[in-house]
Amino acid sequence: MKFNATNRRRWIIGTGAALLLMATPSFALFGIGDIVFDPTSYASLVQQLTTIQMQYNMLKNNIEHFSIKQQWQTTLHALENVNVANMFGETAGMSVALNTNSPSASATAWTAATVSMNGGISPYLQSQTLGSSRMSQLAMIETSDAVSPDCLTAVGQYRGARSTNATANNSLVTEQFDSTDATNSEVQQLNLLNAAEAQKMAEMQSQGALQACLASQMTVANMEQRNAAVEDLNTAAFVEQERSANDTSAANEGSTWDSYLP
Repeated sequence: MKFNATNRRRWIIGTGAALLLMATPSFALFGIGDIVFDPTSYASLVQQLTTIQMQYNMLKNNIEHFSIKQQWQTTLHALENVNVANMFGETAGMSVALNTNSPSASATAWTAATVSMNGGISPYLQSQTLGSSRMSQLAMIETSDAVSPDCLTAVGQYRGARSTNATANNSLVTEQFDSTDATNSEVQQLNLLNAAEAQKMAEMQSQGALQACLASQMTVANMEQRNAAVEDLNTAAFVEQERSANDTSAANEGSTWDSYLP
């Protein structure tokens, strides 16, 4: 068979078509051996560019600052100093105890402001037995004398710490609500959050001392209420016993027991 020009062209076109049908997704543009186009690689590249664009937008949003932070800002209320009147020395050291961290001032103030036991009470109490009414009263007084000055110190310490920490608190608030680029990067904001958590922990620890003081005072108050209730029950039982043992009718007035409780 002779191949003339027409048959040769047909053979080339047919062969080329077969090769194109058998080829991979990569194919040449503008002639064989020219620029190769791979649809699979193109799709992967588009996906990568989309991911990069999303990451860029996320980083951009993290870096951009808020311009309306002030709508979240609150006011830090400062505690005013307590000024206790002291006309004759009855509250000596009380103002210092309530405003500063001074255990010595607290002890002095509590001693000056409370009733003191006289020297003759010791022989009387030595004759009392443990669990008796008088010994229970003594235990309550001694417990109160121990925890109350400590509570005065806790209050003064808290007030003093609030004043000392006011500058740091105000500085943190100012930077948290700053609407410029100076403090609004992601790392800077995270650092501010960490600083806020540290200040919160310090505040919680200070308030924990006050809560311990309240628990101590409640213990003393419960001791007093408990002793009063027991005294009432003991008196009721004693009266009932005496009524059973002693005739209280008018006919026996001459022999009525002297220590009888009605």
